Amino acid sequence: MPTAKPGLLNQLNHNYDGLGANPIRVFDAEANQVPDVVKLTLGEPDFNVPDHIKQAAIASINADESHYGPSNGWPKLRRAATGFLKDRYGLDYDPDHELVVTVGATEALHACLAATLNAGDAVLMPSPTFSLYDQLVRINGATPEYLNTAATGFKLTPAQLAAAIADTPTAKAILLNFPANPTGVTYTRAEVRALAAVCAKTNLVVIADEIYSELTYGFTHTSFAEFLPAQTLVVNGVSKSHAMTGWRIGFVAGPAALMARVALAHAFAVTVASNPAMAGATEALSSVAGKADTAAMKREYLRRRDYVVTAMRALGFTMPTPTGAFYVFAKLPASCGQDDVAFCHALLHQNHLALIAGSGFGPGGEGHVRVSYAASLETLQEAMRRLGDYVQAQA
Repeated sequence: MPTAKPGLLNQLNHNYDGLGANPIRVFDAEANQVPDVVKLTLGEPDFNVPDHIKQAAIASINADESHYGPSNGWPKLRRAATGFLKDRYGLDYDPDHELVVTVGATEALHACLAATLNAGDAVLMPSPTFSLYDQLVRINGATPEYLNTAATGFKLTPAQLAAAIADTPTAKAILLNFPANPTGVTYTRAEVRALAAVCAKTNLVVIADEIYSELTYGFTHTSFAEFLPAQTLVVNGVSKSHAMTGWRIGFVAGPAALMARVALAHAFAVTVASNPAMAGATEALSSVAGKADTAAMKREYLRRRDYVVTAMRALGFTMPTPTGAFYVFAKLPASCGQDDVAFCHALLHQNHLALIAGSGFGPGGEGHVRVSYAASLETLQEAMRRLGDYVQAQA
């Protein structure tokens, strides 16, 4: 086994100093070593990819569509994606200059941040928020500035945003995620409009991660770009809406001048997304069946949400009722007498149930756990039984 030459570590990119693997993935790997474990850890739909989408990918392979496509994605997929954004959210984008197909939403976010940030910049981030955002901001040379939303139902208020902008002169961008991972909350149309009005008075780049946009309960998602198209980069994709996490297809849409730079960051990193995956995503976004796929999944998620919320509240957990995505973000019962990290480790090793500690999602997450209900109802029932056994033993 080769050993690195002494001194080489000093030659590495210091933006990565102090960063480790995604804590969600680390804990999930630990859970994999526990026998008979029930995992509600990853944001991973338990549904299989619909057959008509798989057949589109197979047809692409059989048609020998094996050569490089345009770096910004197949034209027909870009048209399908802009059509999706227009049909669902009333957004108008030119598929040739205002949208780029990426290798999942994570690469889309990386491209947006790489295109936007310089050393010394700050990025505003409502918290609790997805743990990967912190790392993406730091490796692009900037500093995350967290806006703790625990006191306002995990929603950023216009007053809080305005104060943060005034207090952070180095702020270059704001990174919003709604419906939100980990909390499951999202914003109403009026709330999106109010936040957009604050941003409109600035030159902040708004990076709106709307990957869960199709999974809202009780109302239709409103995109940030509806009210602030000139400053917003919208990130979306098919991972959550069509259970295609492993296919790695996302996209970014925004003003042409900004997208030209995003397209460069994307091209330098990955060249182009995979052809079979693009074929499947085109089918998912453009077909009548693709829209029906999401509706069927959403109905099942809603049933699971209601079960988990009811079961956890009966055990003494408190949480806002999720209005989107497929997560419950619950405050631990006072009777537990543990912090969230200790709670999750003990629950894993004593009762073989894996939940994610809330403190890994930034300020405001302490004392909470994230539960992914993207699992079968039978799995969730067993999970709640094990959770009840553990909580009752601590009382």
